[in-house]
Amino acid sequence: MKLPRLYAIVDRGPDVSFSDSRKYVEEFVRAGVTLLQYRNKSGSAAEMLSEARELKRIAGPRVKVIMNDRADLCVAAGLDGVHIGQDDISVHGARTLCASPLIIGISTHDLKQMEEADSTSADYIAFGPIYATGSKANPDPVVGVQALREARKKTGKPLVAIGGITLENCKEVIDAGADCVAVISALRTEPQKAAGEFLRRML
Repeated sequence: MKLPRLYAIVDRGPDVSFSDSRKYVEEFVRAGVTLLQYRNKSGSAAEMLSEARELKRIAGPRVKVIMNDRADLCVAAGLDGVHIGQDDISVHGARTLCASPLIIGISTHDLKQMEEADSTSADYIAFGPIYATGSKANPDPVVGVQALREARKKTGKPLVAIGGITLENCKEVIDAGADCVAVISALRTEPQKAAGEFLRRML
């Protein structure tokens, strides 16, 4: 698969209401975002299912919407794929629920995990955190841009860089070998304007 340059993540949590999440999606779509993730680490399954369906409706058919962690809810909500972490269901397990053409992405945090992910049926691999990030309660150690260059050599799969990515450093990440950057915090202020600027800088 070919990834767009920007992977916008809607991080629904105690400080981000569902109304906020709807607004983010609406503005991302207006900016030209075609890949986004719904991330909810604290909601109930029923809440996540309802919200995911609504965000997919708002995003429309041209935008791929990925569910974080929950392959079962991805299928139930009619989303386009699931993104799993190292402590979630395996890629093989996710694939039994999310058969192709549904998308499966996996997070990796070092080169060993990258190599293991490359041997699976995952459609893309996320690698990071590239820089320090405040979007996770217990972030993994920063890997840095040089490790991203090494990761690029270890996989032919689409590579998503994540963690602390901003307008100021996004081009450096693309130049280091990432196909795409995943962004949360840097899109929260003026989402449409910020997303549009990310897309312009990574042409």
